[in-house]
Amino acid sequence: MTESVHSASYSKFIAVLVAARRGAGFTQQEIAGRLGKPQSYVAKIEGGERRLDVVEFIALAKAINVNPKTLFASVVQATQD
Repeated sequence: MTESVHSASYSKFIAVLVAARRGAGFTQQEIAGRLGKPQSYVAKIEGGERRLDVVEFIALAKAINVNPKTLFASVVQATQD
């Protein structure tokens, strides 16, 4: 696994994703179902074991019922040093 997965910024990115999912009232299983993926897919993303590309980020945001632009803005704000 690359070092950047474990960076402070990436941890903040993951924290924003987890907070968005929980704030929307969804479980990992529910989001996985919406994405047509196994629950382990979401768990690996949230655990930092699997990195997201931008297309997956957009799909994840939509599955959480959050505008991808809004979620990305939250990520940018959270990861600014």
